[in-house]
Amino acid sequence: MNNLWLIIQREYLTRVKKRSFILMTILTPIIMVAFIVIVGFIFAYQGDKTRIAVKNDSDIKVVLPSQGSKTVFVNKKEHLDTLKNNYKESDFDGVLYIPPVSNMNNDWHVQYFSEQQLSLVIKENIEGKIAKQLRRYKIKALNINEKDLANIENTNVALDETNLSINEAGELEEKETKNSAAIATILGTIMGFMVYIVLFVYGMMVMRSVMEEKMTRIVEVMISSVKPFELMLGKIIGVGGVGLTQFLIWGILGTGLLFVAQFFMPEIDPSQIDMANAPSATDMDDMQAKVYEVMELVSEQNWGLIFFSFIFYFLGGYFLYASLFAAVGSAMGDDLGEGQSLTLPITIPIILAIYIMFAVINNPNSTLATWSSIFPLFSPIVMPARIPFEPAWWELGLSMIVLLATSIFFVWLSGRIYRVGILMYGKKVSLKELGKWMFYKD
Repeated sequence: MNNLWLIIQREYLTRVKKRSFILMTILTPIIMVAFIVIVGFIFAYQGDKTRIAVKNDSDIKVVLPSQGSKTVFVNKKEHLDTLKNNYKESDFDGVLYIPPVSNMNNDWHVQYFSEQQLSLVIKENIEGKIAKQLRRYKIKALNINEKDLANIENTNVALDETNLSINEAGELEEKETKNSAAIATILGTIMGFMVYIVLFVYGMMVMRSVMEEKMTRIVEVMISSVKPFELMLGKIIGVGGVGLTQFLIWGILGTGLLFVAQFFMPEIDPSQIDMANAPSATDMDDMQAKVYEVMELVSEQNWGLIFFSFIFYFLGGYFLYASLFAAVGSAMGDDLGEGQSLTLPITIPIILAIYIMFAVINNPNSTLATWSSIFPLFSPIVMPARIPFEPAWWELGLSMIVLLATSIFFVWLSGRIYRVGILMYGKKVSLKELGKWMFYKD
């Protein structure tokens, strides 16, 4: 046990003290926060205003507000040809012509004259504002009650879900439930991706560490003092500790930097807000109600189970795959290209698991979801994505037991490969050869 602890300390401290680790751990959150601030300044940049002369020959009172907008509209009474010929001298960027309304068809074309094209945002802004006012004009011209029309157009259908269950007396009980599929989807995707990244990044880190020590012959000295299994297990735990340390620092440093960055973000000038497109009081109330509903759904999640399950599958998946990467690293020689055939059987299940995760999120109660979240090579990624959807307790329990047993078995199995491969040089190793190493006697 003392030897194992010394190996863990060595693996951990050697990497944590490296200049590259310190720089990447500190610079990564700084770069990310700086990126967010820069993007904020880019979107806050107003740029030059576009001035457009408006010639309105229709019966519609078209109002194109320019206060606070990047686009300034100025109504002009001159003849259209005069405006087209002299718009530059009048310091305009173009001329917008609104023709008379000749019919009540759905399509109505307005024209814009300029040497330069409008941006997509300005074009959609003009079309949207004119379309709203044309709609009001048609409603009035056709003598339609606008309130009745609004009631027809704004018909919403809400699907209420009711949970059915059988109580102890054998009676059917109904309980109204709130659908939290959106929250569960977001949480599941985030957790699944985090485990996926950890398995790849830190699993490969374990493999490279084993390869470096083998090629530099350092391992020959270490094997004289410790058992190969202790060396492999200490390396896995030490590198895992480095990963957890890095994530912890990123979380603390990133949160602190985001708090500081908010004081440097550009402020929104109220005069720049386009009040014509601003949400109404009713829309604001609806938005606020939706925000409260989302917050309530978030608070109702079983965060204790989610956190515990995430840590369990995080560690279980890491030990399972890191042991396999360590075994492959011990079998590799100087030619890294030859070792790609050995890593392929390990990386394929990880890649398949991430694709299965997307299918499972869309249908979390399918047969694929059930068995892929139990299969130990997929469960570290798939089951965390299912946890927010509240899978059956027997599925979660069976998945954890199978993953725990498989992780222990793979660590033991990888140790048997490691003890042979770490001291073998100059031989091209195949998967068949690795299978033979498992049964070599000590």
